Amino acid sequence: MPLLRIDGVAKRFGAVRAVDRLSLDIRRGEFFALLGPSGCGKTTLLRMLAGFETPDEGAILLGGDDIAQVLPHQRPVNMMFQNYALFPHLSVRDNIAFGLKRARMPRAEIATRVAEMVALVRLEGLEKRKPDQLSGGQRQRVALARSLARRPEILLLDEPLAALDKKLRESTQVELMELQRRLGMTFIIVTHDQEEAMTMADRIGVMDQGRLEQVATPRKLYEAPNSRWVAEFVGDINMLEGEVGPGDAGRLAIATKDAGTIVAAAPPDPVKQALVFVAIRPEKVKLSRRGPASDTAGTHTINRLEGIVIEVSYLGGFTTYKVKLDSGAVLKSSMANTARLDVDAYSVTQRVVAWFTPDDCVVLEQ
Repeated sequence: MPLLRIDGVAKRFGAVRAVDRLSLDIRRGEFFALLGPSGCGKTTLLRMLAGFETPDEGAILLGGDDIAQVLPHQRPVNMMFQNYALFPHLSVRDNIAFGLKRARMPRAEIATRVAEMVALVRLEGLEKRKPDQLSGGQRQRVALARSLARRPEILLLDEPLAALDKKLRESTQVELMELQRRLGMTFIIVTHDQEEAMTMADRIGVMDQGRLEQVATPRKLYEAPNSRWVAEFVGDINMLEGEVGPGDAGRLAIATKDAGTIVAAAPPDPVKQALVFVAIRPEKVKLSRRGPASDTAGTHTINRLEGIVIEVSYLGGFTTYKVKLDSGAVLKSSMANTARLDVDAYSVTQRVVAWFTPDDCVVLEQ
């Protein structure tokens, strides 16, 4: 039985259905991410889990008990807000202790618990400081310690790293993951940052217009999206539209409008529509001056498309290229920079061969 079961939950604000009869199971000890564009309903769902909003329909079951009508301070769930919501007039110690005092915990137990939390988030020596005397990363740790102090069964995090710079955000991601594993607690994080979700979460739920479009591990979500929308939302992708033709040995020949016939691996379920989309991630598209040595890689036919480089973006660890094919379509390629100098790089107006295997292609019907 899952720790948390969200069963057919819906929430409306006037004519807007923010969450649309959504169902989801979350396991004990899982780091789960809700990912989606602004306005997709992810924060509304999080607020219903915290008790700040009441669902119009459905049930929220925690350990088998429906908590949809339980007041926020009475449910074993705590929430860390995007702006941290620290009390500016209270010290670090008193901010962390605030919820424990409201729960009327004995003074000696409060002191012990606060000391545990300070050590847990590595704030020793800063207990007497006020929030305005702390860095952004330190304030984030105070908010995290305060959220964990009452030892909730589930910790909800509403874009907790949005205010941090890139370097600090990356190091804090690692700290949060280590902390979650050490505590064995269930974390549910809301974010619009795909890299953040892919880095931290055991599973990701992608939301759009109040509905869950797909729930999967980061790898499956990226490599095997279940729809064109998910494929285009998660990461960068090349999308070619075409009609399915005859194929053999687990392969489909797809006559695309913009790139000729593409041979793609057949999806697990039989294709029911004639019109499909072939999705290829940019890092799967290799570039070379003459193409691969042969048209086959083992038993796999290689798709070869010729064109001219029209754009080059150097991004440190890799370079992205836009190649205008002879057919007129533009294909994106992302290649690792394995040499320190640009001996393997391609320049604008250079003629290249873009190639990829059938297994690099994902066939989508919607």
